[in-house]
Amino acid sequence: MEMHRYNPNGSLWGNIVWGHSISRDLINWIRLEPAIERTTPSDINGCWTGSATILPGDKLAIIYTGADPEKRQVQNIAFPKNLSDPYLREWIKPANNPLIEPVGPGLNSDQFRDPTTGWIGPDGLWRIAIGAELNGYSAALLYKSEDFVNWTRVDHPLYSSNSSDMWECPDFFAVLPGKNNGLDLSAAIPNGAKHVLKMSLSYDGDRYMIGVYDLKTDTFLPDTVLNDRRLWSKIDYGNYYASKSFFDSKRGRRIIWGWTNETDSSSDDVAKGWAGIHAIPRTIWLDSNSKQLLQSPVEEIESLRRKEVSHEDMELKKGDMFEIKEIDTLQADVEIDFELTAIDSADPFDPSWLLDTEKHCREANASVHGGVGPFGLVVLASDNMEEHTAVHFRVYKSQQQYMILMCSDLRRSSLRPEVSKPAYGGFFEFDLEKERKISLRTLIDRSAVESFGGGGRVCIMARVYPVALIDGSTRMYAFNNGTSTVKVPRLKAWSMRRAQVNVKKG
Repeated sequence: MEMHRYNPNGSLWGNIVWGHSISRDLINWIRLEPAIERTTPSDINGCWTGSATILPGDKLAIIYTGADPEKRQVQNIAFPKNLSDPYLREWIKPANNPLIEPVGPGLNSDQFRDPTTGWIGPDGLWRIAIGAELNGYSAALLYKSEDFVNWTRVDHPLYSSNSSDMWECPDFFAVLPGKNNGLDLSAAIPNGAKHVLKMSLSYDGDRYMIGVYDLKTDTFLPDTVLNDRRLWSKIDYGNYYASKSFFDSKRGRRIIWGWTNETDSSSDDVAKGWAGIHAIPRTIWLDSNSKQLLQSPVEEIESLRRKEVSHEDMELKKGDMFEIKEIDTLQADVEIDFELTAIDSADPFDPSWLLDTEKHCREANASVHGGVGPFGLVVLASDNMEEHTAVHFRVYKSQQQYMILMCSDLRRSSLRPEVSKPAYGGFFEFDLEKERKISLRTLIDRSAVESFGGGGRVCIMARVYPVALIDGSTRMYAFNNGTSTVKVPRLKAWSMRRAQVNVKKG
């Protein structure tokens, strides 16, 4: 079951309610009628983001943000009307809503939203965190409850920072280093586990911190405190926002997914009749050194694979472009391993690039020769290459390790002047002397290009609108434009069938 913010009256922002869809595999979706609508004073001006929590006895509750007649942001609760309905179509709002109001010193009543999934602490009390602006700074406020209905604000936040303003869509979960299985935050947390606090920053994407949850003080303690938020790690370095994770108890994994908005025009949205999509759900876990999160598309996406092409033991010299043929380049899944032959020729790394990786991707684009790289994929390319999107790597040598820059450059993705065409990018550390291979997986679905580099160390979601899509004919290439030869021991690509999305059910 998935719920999302939805305007039932059109494709532009406004009249927000909770849309409702269901799926057995996270890929094919059936659309139901809206689950939560603006029907009470505590949500009359909008039903905004919230979270579901499974309560004892397999009961279910949703706590969500509503906007009241004064446009204050308040927290409401809803319960399924009929638990025997497998689709949970109808929801009841108790008369005691709102449960939580923006009262207390330092709170801004219109910056108080997006409650997390609840978890139980060692004292047996429920907890949730709510994104807020506290005394002009960002905070994840902590609330406790015995019954999940009556809530009391704790006298300190779960965590706060003066490096940013309002945190939207906070998320808090536990992870085990080097294990891709998920953890239930309300269950006993194994020794050695870490905790992740994720937040969505307007105009700055979804970022996260790794640390420990101090049960005695009920606070999150980051392993590293960085005062410059530009250095905070990102869930995704592209067009990806308001992500939310959940623990999949059936498969023992944690899944995260986010929203990606349109970057063409409002008139295009009206013409299409819709705007905004969910990125592909991802499995998310912590790397073995506890420094960063890793992500991979859920394995269910492979059910859409059709025709496969495979190539092995190739070499890409400087200037080479190898065309990947015989698949549908508009809907494809591509996996490539790049093996480096001469890492000593890597260019020196400048730490200041970390402060603006997008700028560096613009300057060190796919046409600029480097020692090792750029190499990667060109997708959704027109015959004459006037339109194309380049997803590529570049290797740098810092004092102690190698730094890999991954870019998704959209600046030549479309001939349409009104379309937003940024260059996205992120760095990751890599032990090239040990691993030697850098993996890239890119999923293409017409206007969506979703890439995972270095085993999921950097993920970049992009939206592109090439004119070539209208003709239904694009090309795809593996390329190398660096001085050093790059080997490709494995390249596999699949045509992808269309998922069943928004199928109506009565």
